[in-house]
Amino acid sequence: IDCGIKFNILRMLTGLGCEVHVFPARASVNEIKGINPDGIFISNGPGDPAAVSYVAETVKHFFGILPVFGICLGHQILGLALGGRTYKLKFGHHGANHPVKDLINNRISITSQNHGFCVDMESLNAKEVELVNVNLNDCTLEGVRHKNWPVFSFQHHPESAPGPHDARYLFD
Repeated sequence: IDCGIKFNILRMLTGLGCEVHVFPARASVNEIKGINPDGIFISNGPGDPAAVSYVAETVKHFFGILPVFGICLGHQILGLALGGRTYKLKFGHHGANHPVKDLINNRISITSQNHGFCVDMESLNAKEVELVNVNLNDCTLEGVRHKNWPVFSFQHHPESAPGPHDARYLFD
């Protein structure tokens, strides 16, 4: 679902062998189901995630049915779809040098970031959603995954265009 996708994301997905169909942010559930996808990807993009709450409503229909992956704005949209809230950061995260800790593998990646909003980690249901990444500069939420469904997202830009390649493994 295209919310402002970068070409490098499409290049990386096709490089991994994915057949990619790009849908506009206002695509309906039925339009997306019409191609019988193997998974859903919610792209990055600009602005306030609350302004595209309709994407969160669309995405909810695929939970428990298909794998769902979101990055940056897509992460924030997934946070809303999972029942969470978002808020505006005082200064935002901008640049190619943000340290992010993977809480599962105890690994730190240097990431590229460009956003002004964040998912409120306290607003997510801890029985359903696991926090998997945290920004080491300000301890804000950087990644989540659902405990029962293949649903996961990351705040930073793992497609690394521009920026470091530390988080590219997330596409695998």
